[in-house]
Amino acid sequence: MIWLDVLDSEEKGDREDALSKAYSVVGLDDSHSDAWMAIARLNLPPTTRGKPMLPDLKQCSKAMSAIRKVVLHDPSNNLGWELGGALLVDHLGMLEHALNWWEDCRRHDPYAVTPLVEQIGILVRLGYYEDCVEKLEELFGQDMDAPANKQLLRMHSVKDMVEKAAKMETSDVFKPNNPKNPRWEIIRRLKNRKPITQNLFLLTFTAPIVFIIGTFAMSAFGSSAIGTVSVFLLILFLFASISRLTMGLLNSLNRHALDLDRAIDFESTTGKVCIPDDIRKSKLYLSMIKNRMPCLNERLDIIVTSNEQMSKNWSINIP
Repeated sequence: MIWLDVLDSEEKGDREDALSKAYSVVGLDDSHSDAWMAIARLNLPPTTRGKPMLPDLKQCSKAMSAIRKVVLHDPSNNLGWELGGALLVDHLGMLEHALNWWEDCRRHDPYAVTPLVEQIGILVRLGYYEDCVEKLEELFGQDMDAPANKQLLRMHSVKDMVEKAAKMETSDVFKPNNPKNPRWEIIRRLKNRKPITQNLFLLTFTAPIVFIIGTFAMSAFGSSAIGTVSVFLLILFLFASISRLTMGLLNSLNRHALDLDRAIDFESTTGKVCIPDDIRKSKLYLSMIKNRMPCLNERLDIIVTSNEQMSKNWSINIP
């Protein structure tokens, strides 16, 4: 009966009452996974008008504790695994914990596609490309569950991401915990240059090329209706093709920002610092953390204040 009251209060929009009663439910029955899921959901800010939730550190911590109870009592709850993974990666920045989180999920469902995709995405961010290749082979193995269309797109997307990232760091994979890594000097030299956004790159580089080619094509073939349509289709094709081909150039121009982004991931993952103070005060650093979640920035403030240095021999434990 109390559980029904929880649902009724939540439907009426009384989240505080629903949360209080949900805690009462798990107080009587700790294995009530639906109540734990409600606690996780109600501890997070509601999604309004399609905007993503932006919980603070306290809200994330409470929600994560409840989610752990959800998957403990109901390992088949895919929504619970997905929410926990999102909190660990996007909001808390605890990437090593997230790797183990998805490994726990795989123990309950060893042939599921999603956990492997999420693990590969984490390893790419941290620069562990060789381990990504091993997991990619497993991902596309015959034993895995047949993926849905959306999952199949994500599988190919993460494969492309691994290939592009590995190509960009062919000989010098950046490990931020090594203070003597030559990439730090490059970051320092470019610390006041913010990353170029994709929209700006398309506007200043891709669009002019397409415009010039389109102008010549219009002069040559655009005198008729069929010619005009053909040129229009050609412009669309060129824009898509050139955009795709020049993404590598954009990544190269933003390499210093991508490296610093990895350093931030290393800090949030280990709870220790590796970014030099002069870089941390730069325009580049401020622009990078501006795009991070409020919860993660709270954690980073605590980590920076503690000022515990990361070991240059640190390496993530890959399950």
